[in-house]
Amino acid sequence: MQRIEYPQQKDWEDILKRPTQTVSDIEETVTTIFEEVRSKGDAVIKEYTEKFDKVKLESFLVSIEEIEKASAEVSEQLKKAISLAKNNIEKFHAAQKTKRIALETMPGVSCWQEKRPIQKVGLYIPGGTAPLFSTILMLAVPATIAGCKEIILCTPPNNRGEIDPTILYTAKLCGVTQIFKIGGIQAIAGMTFGTEGIPKVYKIFGPGNQYVTVAKQLATKYGVAIDMPAGPSELLVVADDSANAAFVASDLLSQAEHGVDSQVILVSTSEKLLDDVAWEIESQIKVLPRRAIAEKAIANSRLILVNNDNEAIELINEYAPEHYIVCMKNEEFFIENTINAGSVFIGNYTPESAGDYASGTNHTLPTNGYAKQFSGVNLNSFMKSMTFQKITKEGILGIGNAIELMAEAEGLQAHKNAVTLRLKNLE
Repeated sequence: MQRIEYPQQKDWEDILKRPTQTVSDIEETVTTIFEEVRSKGDAVIKEYTEKFDKVKLESFLVSIEEIEKASAEVSEQLKKAISLAKNNIEKFHAAQKTKRIALETMPGVSCWQEKRPIQKVGLYIPGGTAPLFSTILMLAVPATIAGCKEIILCTPPNNRGEIDPTILYTAKLCGVTQIFKIGGIQAIAGMTFGTEGIPKVYKIFGPGNQYVTVAKQLATKYGVAIDMPAGPSELLVVADDSANAAFVASDLLSQAEHGVDSQVILVSTSEKLLDDVAWEIESQIKVLPRRAIAEKAIANSRLILVNNDNEAIELINEYAPEHYIVCMKNEEFFIENTINAGSVFIGNYTPESAGDYASGTNHTLPTNGYAKQFSGVNLNSFMKSMTFQKITKEGILGIGNAIELMAEAEGLQAHKNAVTLRLKNLE
């Protein structure tokens, strides 16, 4: 990891850069595939599946037989672990339900707000080097609680045309209605436009590589909503001498092993802690099965020494990390003053892995600085707020003249007439 000591604020933008390509580098490829899927449907998706996933498929839809077979291949121990995680995620997301909000803004003018589920949602689950079945829990559980009618899942197959059995088992357990063996840009395009075999959805959820992130952003141009721009995983840890260096290193490596374009950052006021963590990383990385991936991510990463807590929190809010661990003596200061972060983990015994899997919070979070304006996925992500109003005769008499005056001032005569006719009818 690159070590940077006491950087000046004017240099923060450079030292906090993510190791990602710009959208312009990727957009041409994504746009081409979108247009081809839009015009040729399943045929071109099969071509891209053969090209990128090295398998020729006759059908994308996962059969009931495949799901049943997969269930038998998942160990009972893992099933129990998934059940525990599902239970905690259900509890946390069910608690986010809100009641109808209703009030009378003035006599005879009643307004209320209710929430309705998004009918058709698409979930993208990365496969590749790590089949993220945990993301199904994070997306399908709240979608089911919200009452989404259709929950479509796309995930890339391996070169034998198979999906990881744990993905299939978890999808069935969480109420996914259809599963498709499609990955990458073509999966997002398929759910955006709908094809002969893939349903069109109203909103797409899920993380992915930079190509998937840009594909999701492009989907919004065609009337499909997305959860957020969620790209390569990232973690920032702020720690002082109260932190356990081995724990900090393990957290940094847990994110570094996600992918070569992941990034991890340690911010500290302690030179000794930076030294100890650097040593621990060198030691722990040697035994990781995904060492080669982690090493490339670590090369994109930073150890940053700052002067004090105030400087640290300013730098953190500027970076706006996806995952953010606080291991500081003055933890309340950091909790209260953190404005930009996807999900916060506090104390030596709160590993980021807990949020990834089983504590109950959602791990689908904004990356690449988008925590400045986006929330992570939650129950409301799968719902829409709708407003209602009902005005009585008393109400229109009380509010009508104000509406007439405002409409006239804006030059919208028909708006004024809609009220004037009603007021005259009550004379």
